[in-house]
Amino acid sequence: MKQLSAWSFTKAPVKFKIPTNDNLVPIRLDIEIDGQRLRDAFTWNPSDPDTEVVLFAKRTVKDLKLPPAFVTQIAQSIQSQLAEFRSYEGQEMFTGEKVVPIKLDLRVNHTLIKDQFLWDLNNFESDPEEFARNFCKDVGIEDPEVGPAIAIAIREQLYEIAIQSVASARESRMHKKGRRGFEHFSASKAGGAGVDLVKLYGNKTSVVRKRREWDVYEPIVDLLSNEEVDALEAREERSAR
Repeated sequence: MKQLSAWSFTKAPVKFKIPTNDNLVPIRLDIEIDGQRLRDAFTWNPSDPDTEVVLFAKRTVKDLKLPPAFVTQIAQSIQSQLAEFRSYEGQEMFTGEKVVPIKLDLRVNHTLIKDQFLWDLNNFESDPEEFARNFCKDVGIEDPEVGPAIAIAIREQLYEIAIQSVASARESRMHKKGRRGFEHFSASKAGGAGVDLVKLYGNKTSVVRKRREWDVYEPIVDLLSNEEVDALEAREERSAR
Protein backbone atom coordinates (compact mmCIF):
# COMPACT_ATOMS: atom_id res chain seq x y z
CA MET A 1 0.00 0.00 0.00
CA LYS A 2 1.43 3.39 -0.88
CA GLN A 3 1.14 6.18 1.64
CA LEU A 4 -1.14 9.09 0.93
CA SER A 5 -3.48 10.96 3.25
CA ALA A 6 -4.20 10.80 6.97
CA TRP A 7 -6.26 8.26 8.85
CA SER A 8 -9.44 9.68 10.32
CA PHE A 9 -9.42 9.32 14.11
CA THR A 10 -13.11 9.95 14.62
CA LYS A 11 -13.81 6.84 16.70
CA ALA A 12 -12.29 5.39 19.84
CA PRO A 13 -9.53 2.83 19.25
CA VAL A 14 -10.19 -0.90 19.50
CA LYS A 15 -7.89 -3.84 20.19
CA PHE A 16 -5.82 -5.07 17.27
CA LYS A 17 -7.69 -7.32 14.87
CA ILE A 18 -7.46 -8.03 11.16
CA PRO A 19 -10.69 -6.46 9.82
CA THR A 20 -12.39 -9.72 8.85
CA ASN A 21 -14.94 -11.95 10.55
CA ASP A 22 -12.48 -14.63 11.72
CA ASN A 23 -9.11 -12.90 12.36
CA LEU A 24 -7.06 -15.63 10.67
CA VAL A 25 -3.33 -15.06 10.13
CA PRO A 26 -2.06 -15.30 6.54
CA ILE A 27 0.98 -17.60 6.45
CA ARG A 28 3.37 -17.84 3.50
CA LEU A 29 6.13 -20.45 3.11
CA ASP A 30 9.06 -20.30 0.70
CA ILE A 31 11.67 -22.85 1.75
CA GLU A 32 14.44 -24.50 -0.27
CA ILE A 33 16.65 -27.33 0.99
CA ASP A 34 19.10 -29.31 -1.13
CA GLY A 35 17.53 -28.19 -4.38
CA GLN A 36 13.94 -28.94 -3.33
CA ARG A 37 11.61 -26.00 -2.85
CA LEU A 38 8.33 -25.63 -1.00
CA ARG A 39 6.03 -22.70 -1.71
CA ASP A 40 2.68 -22.50 0.00
CA ALA A 41 0.23 -20.02 1.48
CA PHE A 42 -2.65 -20.61 3.89
CA THR A 43 -4.37 -19.14 6.97
CA TRP A 44 -3.81 -20.10 10.60
CA ASN A 45 -5.98 -19.64 13.68
CA PRO A 46 -3.75 -17.85 16.22
CA SER A 47 -5.77 -19.45 19.03
CA ASP A 48 -4.66 -22.97 18.05
CA PRO A 49 -2.08 -24.55 20.38
CA ASP A 50 1.55 -24.29 19.31
CA THR A 51 1.81 -28.08 19.20
CA GLU A 52 -0.37 -27.99 16.07
CA VAL A 53 2.43 -26.24 14.18
CA VAL A 54 4.84 -29.16 14.45
CA LEU A 55 2.11 -31.67 13.64
CA PHE A 56 1.18 -29.67 10.56
CA ALA A 57 4.82 -29.51 9.46
CA LYS A 58 5.20 -33.27 9.81
CA ARG A 59 1.99 -33.96 7.87
CA THR A 60 3.06 -31.58 5.11
CA VAL A 61 6.47 -33.23 4.75
CA LYS A 62 4.88 -36.68 4.69
CA ASP A 63 2.16 -35.76 2.17
CA LEU A 64 4.58 -34.02 -0.20
CA LYS A 65 7.36 -36.59 0.31
CA LEU A 66 9.86 -33.91 1.28
CA PRO A 67 13.16 -34.52 3.12
CA PRO A 68 12.81 -34.64 6.95
CA ALA A 69 14.84 -31.42 7.26
CA PHE A 70 11.80 -29.51 6.00
CA VAL A 71 9.88 -30.23 9.22
CA THR A 72 12.01 -27.88 11.32
CA GLN A 73 12.09 -25.16 8.66
CA ILE A 74 8.32 -25.25 8.12
CA ALA A 75 7.60 -25.16 11.85
CA GLN A 76 10.03 -22.29 12.47
CA SER A 77 8.64 -20.22 9.61
CA ILE A 78 5.05 -20.62 10.83
CA GLN A 79 6.00 -19.94 14.44
CA SER A 80 7.90 -16.76 13.55
CA GLN A 81 4.96 -15.41 11.55
CA LEU A 82 2.54 -16.23 14.38
CA ALA A 83 4.89 -14.56 16.87
CA GLU A 84 4.87 -11.39 14.79
CA PHE A 85 1.06 -11.39 14.70
CA ARG A 86 0.79 -12.00 18.44
CA SER A 87 3.16 -9.12 19.14
CA TYR A 88 0.35 -6.78 18.04
CA GLU A 89 -2.41 -8.43 20.07
CA GLY A 90 -3.76 -6.21 22.82
CA GLN A 91 -2.46 -3.03 21.17
CA GLU A 92 -4.83 -0.31 20.07
CA MET A 93 -5.81 0.39 16.48
CA PHE A 94 -8.26 2.85 14.98
CA THR A 95 -11.36 1.80 13.09
CA GLY A 96 -13.80 4.22 11.55
CA GLU A 97 -15.26 5.14 8.20
CA LYS A 98 -12.33 4.09 6.03
CA VAL A 99 -12.17 2.50 2.61
CA VAL A 100 -8.77 1.40 1.27
CA PRO A 101 -7.59 0.14 -2.14
CA ILE A 102 -6.92 -3.57 -2.54
CA LYS A 103 -5.00 -4.82 -5.58
CA LEU A 104 -4.76 -8.31 -7.02
CA ASP A 105 -1.85 -9.19 -9.28
CA LEU A 106 -1.13 -12.89 -9.07
CA ARG A 107 -0.71 -16.06 -11.08
CA VAL A 108 -2.05 -19.41 -9.94
CA ASN A 109 -1.05 -22.31 -12.19
CA HIS A 110 -2.26 -21.19 -15.66
CA THR A 111 -4.53 -18.38 -14.42
CA LEU A 112 -3.38 -14.75 -14.29
CA ILE A 113 -5.56 -12.34 -12.27
CA LYS A 114 -5.39 -8.54 -12.05
CA ASP A 115 -7.98 -6.44 -10.31
CA GLN A 116 -8.42 -3.37 -8.11
CA PHE A 117 -11.25 -2.44 -5.78
CA LEU A 118 -11.96 -0.63 -2.50
CA TRP A 119 -12.46 -2.43 0.81
CA ASP A 120 -14.42 -1.13 3.81
CA LEU A 121 -12.21 -1.56 6.89
CA ASN A 122 -15.02 -0.74 9.27
CA ASN A 123 -16.85 -3.97 8.42
CA PHE A 124 -15.42 -6.57 10.78
CA GLU A 125 -17.82 -9.16 9.37
CA SER A 126 -16.15 -9.16 5.94
CA ASP A 127 -15.19 -12.53 4.48
CA PRO A 128 -12.33 -12.63 1.92
CA GLU A 129 -13.03 -16.30 1.17
CA GLU A 130 -16.64 -15.58 0.26
CA PHE A 131 -15.54 -12.70 -1.95
CA ALA A 132 -12.96 -14.96 -3.66
CA ARG A 133 -15.53 -17.70 -4.30
CA ASN A 134 -17.98 -15.26 -5.85
CA PHE A 135 -15.22 -13.60 -7.86
CA CYS A 136 -14.19 -16.94 -9.38
CA LYS A 137 -17.80 -17.82 -10.11
CA ASP A 138 -18.54 -14.48 -11.76
CA VAL A 139 -15.50 -14.51 -14.07
CA GLY A 140 -15.68 -18.24 -14.80
CA ILE A 141 -12.50 -19.44 -13.07
CA GLU A 142 -12.60 -23.22 -12.60
CA ASP A 143 -9.19 -23.89 -11.01
CA PRO A 144 -9.96 -24.64 -7.31
CA GLU A 145 -6.61 -23.21 -6.22
CA VAL A 146 -7.36 -19.69 -7.45
CA GLY A 147 -10.01 -18.77 -4.87
CA PRO A 148 -7.83 -19.49 -1.82
CA ALA A 149 -4.92 -17.60 -3.41
CA ILE A 150 -7.12 -14.53 -3.93
CA ALA A 151 -8.36 -14.68 -0.34
CA ILE A 152 -4.78 -14.93 0.97
CA ALA A 153 -3.71 -11.93 -1.13
CA ILE A 154 -6.57 -9.87 0.34
CA ARG A 155 -5.83 -11.00 3.89
CA GLU A 156 -2.14 -10.13 3.56
CA GLN A 157 -2.99 -6.58 2.51
CA LEU A 158 -5.58 -6.17 5.28
CA TYR A 159 -3.03 -7.47 7.80
CA GLU A 160 -0.48 -4.89 6.65
CA ILE A 161 -3.10 -2.14 6.90
CA ALA A 162 -4.02 -3.25 10.45
CA ILE A 163 -0.33 -3.10 11.45
CA GLN A 164 -0.08 0.42 10.05
CA SER A 165 -3.22 1.33 11.97
CA VAL A 166 -1.51 0.23 15.20
CA ALA A 167 1.46 2.45 14.34
CA SER A 168 -0.90 5.35 13.58
CA ALA A 169 -2.68 4.87 16.90
CA ARG A 170 0.69 4.90 18.68
CA GLU A 171 1.72 8.08 16.89
CA SER A 172 -1.63 9.66 17.71
CA ARG A 173 -1.01 9.12 21.41
CA MET A 174 2.47 10.63 21.09
CA HIS A 175 1.35 13.57 18.98
CA LYS A 176 -2.16 14.72 19.81
CA LYS A 177 -2.53 16.49 16.52
CA GLY A 178 -1.71 13.23 14.72
CA ARG A 179 0.55 12.57 11.81
CA ARG A 180 -0.05 11.60 8.23
CA GLY A 181 -0.54 7.88 7.58
CA PHE A 182 -1.56 6.02 4.44
CA GLU A 183 -4.23 6.42 1.81
CA HIS A 184 -7.84 5.94 2.74
CA PHE A 185 -11.10 6.98 1.18
CA SER A 186 -13.89 8.12 3.46
CA ALA A 187 -16.99 6.20 2.50
CA SER A 188 -19.09 9.34 2.88
CA LYS A 189 -16.77 11.36 0.63
CA ALA A 190 -16.46 8.57 -1.92
CA GLY A 191 -20.22 8.47 -2.22
CA GLY A 192 -20.43 12.14 -3.12
CA ALA A 193 -21.23 13.77 -6.41
CA GLY A 194 -19.62 12.22 -9.46
CA VAL A 195 -18.65 8.94 -7.74
CA ASP A 196 -21.20 6.18 -7.46
CA LEU A 197 -20.04 3.29 -5.26
CA VAL A 198 -21.71 -0.06 -5.72
CA LYS A 199 -21.38 -2.81 -3.12
CA LEU A 200 -20.86 -6.29 -4.48
CA TYR A 201 -21.20 -9.89 -3.35
CA GLY A 202 -23.48 -9.65 -0.32
CA ASN A 203 -23.29 -8.47 3.29
CA LYS A 204 -20.16 -10.34 4.35
CA THR A 205 -17.89 -8.50 1.97
CA SER A 206 -16.79 -4.89 2.03
CA VAL A 207 -16.03 -4.39 -1.64
CA VAL A 208 -16.92 -1.25 -3.54
CA ARG A 209 -15.98 -0.09 -7.03
CA LYS A 210 -16.08 3.40 -8.45
CA ARG A 211 -18.61 3.27 -11.25
CA ARG A 212 -16.66 5.74 -13.36
CA GLU A 213 -13.62 3.43 -13.19
CA TRP A 214 -15.34 0.17 -14.11
CA ASP A 215 -13.81 0.17 -17.58
CA VAL A 216 -10.34 0.89 -16.20
CA TYR A 217 -10.35 -1.43 -13.20
CA GLU A 218 -12.57 -4.29 -14.30
CA PRO A 219 -11.05 -7.68 -13.47
CA ILE A 220 -8.50 -9.04 -15.93
CA VAL A 221 -8.29 -12.84 -16.09
CA ASP A 222 -6.03 -14.60 -18.58
CA LEU A 223 -5.45 -18.30 -19.16
CA LEU A 224 -1.79 -18.89 -19.99
CA SER A 225 -0.42 -21.56 -22.27
CA ASN A 226 2.13 -24.12 -21.05
CA GLU A 227 4.85 -22.20 -22.87
CA GLU A 228 3.87 -18.91 -21.19
CA VAL A 229 3.82 -20.56 -17.75
CA ASP A 230 7.25 -22.11 -18.34
CA ALA A 231 8.65 -18.74 -19.39
CA LEU A 232 7.20 -17.02 -16.33
CA GLU A 233 8.50 -19.68 -13.96
CA ALA A 234 11.96 -19.49 -15.52
CA ARG A 235 11.94 -15.71 -15.07
CA GLU A 236 10.78 -16.04 -11.45
CA GLU A 237 13.51 -18.59 -10.78
CA ARG A 238 16.17 -16.26 -12.17
CA SER A 239 14.83 -13.40 -10.07
CA ALA A 240 14.87 -15.57 -6.92
CA ARG A 241 18.51 -16.42 -7.51
